[in-house]
Amino acid sequence: MDRAIATLFGIGHLRPAPGSWASAVTIGLGYALHRLGHFPLVAAATLAAIALGFWSVRRFTAGMADKDRSEIVIDEVAGQLIAFCAASAGFWFAGLPASVIPWPGLVAPFLFFRLFDIWKPWLVGRADARADADGVMLDDLWAGLFAALATIVAAGISHGLM
Repeated sequence: MDRAIATLFGIGHLRPAPGSWASAVTIGLGYALHRLGHFPLVAAATLAAIALGFWSVRRFTAGMADKDRSEIVIDEVAGQLIAFCAASAGFWFAGLPASVIPWPGLVAPFLFFRLFDIWKPWLVGRADARADADGVMLDDLWAGLFAALATIVAAGISHGLM
């Protein structure tokens, strides 16, 4: 089961760019969760993905020299959900119905997350440099947090609040 979770049931084996495939699938999943239960369900799924990610990556990579294998994409799921939480929370706190989420609320978190995950600035890069299973998760959690903040700033600028 740890392999299935770590690879998001095989999505991590898609080529090219398994992390991008996993991020795209996660945006679709996040959108579905948002429509079903709004921000609280997205937040709960995010916490579950983080916990399952740490658990599955530790177990799946036990005994492996290379902990950050390309087929492991549960880290992208957790990070992408963190980024998507910014948009979901924004719509929820604004009192908009769950059926309303304009396309920038899906595209911005995706693009910002992929940017920070690939670029690996500051804390993202420091976490990525770790040679352990937790580092596999931590770099994407930082990238997700940076993407969430960038999404909030972009929304603020777009809506004339900043």
